[in-house]
Amino acid sequence: MSSLPNPEKTNDRRVTEFFDNYFTEKLSFPSNEVDAVIGFFEKRGFDKSAAISTSTTLLNQAKLDNVKIFELLDTLKGLNDVQLSTVVTEVLNYNRLKTSTLGFRLTNSVDTVEKRNVVV
Repeated sequence: MSSLPNPEKTNDRRVTEFFDNYFTEKLSFPSNEVDAVIGFFEKRGFDKSAAISTSTTLLNQAKLDNVKIFELLDTLKGLNDVQLSTVVTEVLNYNRLKTSTLGFRLTNSVDTVEKRNVVV
């Protein structure tokens, strides 16, 4: 007789599978929407992995907001690269934990040195 537990318990396996998937929600989107969104971001200069993760987040957010993804892409087409980065950053931050946020830096075009005439 062994003091080791019996490996054939199926209840343990089901419990483990349940808790492994407890906080994950299965997402399903039509393949044409997924391909269109990934292609949109790749065309705008995003890396493949960045395009996939950004597309997943945008597809999920569009589904939550009940917005058609192709309407969203039409809206994003009119933005330049800086504006697109700003919008994507905001959407990604909205879907991240509050302890971790993304940011971006805009160069300051205003000259901070004071210019004035000095009368002696």
